[in-house]
Amino acid sequence: MSLPVFGPGQDPGPSFADLLNRTAVPPPASGGPSGPGGSGGGTGAQAPQTAHGTTIVAVRYADGVVMAGDRRATEGYSIAHRAIEKVYPADRHSGVSIAGAAGFAVEMVKLFQTELEHYEKVEGSALSLEGKANKLGQMVRANLGMAMQGLAVVPIYAGYDLRRRTGRIFKYDITGGRYEEDDFHATGSGGRDARTTIKLGYREGLDREAAIELAIESLYQAADEDSATGGPDVVRGIYPTVATITADGFERVGEDEVAERFQALIARKSAEGQQR
Repeated sequence: MSLPVFGPGQDPGPSFADLLNRTAVPPPASGGPSGPGGSGGGTGAQAPQTAHGTTIVAVRYADGVVMAGDRRATEGYSIAHRAIEKVYPADRHSGVSIAGAAGFAVEMVKLFQTELEHYEKVEGSALSLEGKANKLGQMVRANLGMAMQGLAVVPIYAGYDLRRRTGRIFKYDITGGRYEEDDFHATGSGGRDARTTIKLGYREGLDREAAIELAIESLYQAADEDSATGGPDVVRGIYPTVATITADGFERVGEDEVAERFQALIARKSAEGQQR
């Protein structure tokens, strides 16, 4: 297999997506019996239900950012998956969490990871954190057609900015609009309840332990109010995913630590309930 050769003005540069577009085999013509114009389905056919991820949060603290997400995926009013992953490393110093159509979201994360790695290999240096946030915004915008059909993907992107030496959080809308949040953000079906919990407990200069506790409690409260958000499943040993991003890089918080913190939270809530 030979490497592709591009003429003047056709070089895709550091974009992996453009590279694929310039080297991909043309798709088969549509309109046949099994194509979009065939007799396989009418325009009034109802789209099947797809799995949707629900609640994700990000909290900035003294050393970086904490990202967390519950583990439940839903199909309508049914639970599609009890242990889906919603928090992923994007590269060494950033992470992305997903809410919305799970299949599209996971594929978007994989392509985003590849885009960042490809750029670094071609250019010899990593994109700035803002550049990475912009690239993810372009990918969300490319999904707008599917979003208008109910298959939206709305991520949170966060990372440690090596130039500014601080953690930063970016949120998105379905059009790919990118907005930076100063201290915290939460989205998904339980996002409003999670944001309220964080807002009440947030203070400037949180340490790692306090930031993790706040993220965990926000997911607990969201699960208490929102049926699509999965709370801690003590019987099955399923707890939300939590990760930190600092100058040392992306690091998942150990499952044992997360379980211990949730059990302490549940015990505290139980004690508060008995005192009322």
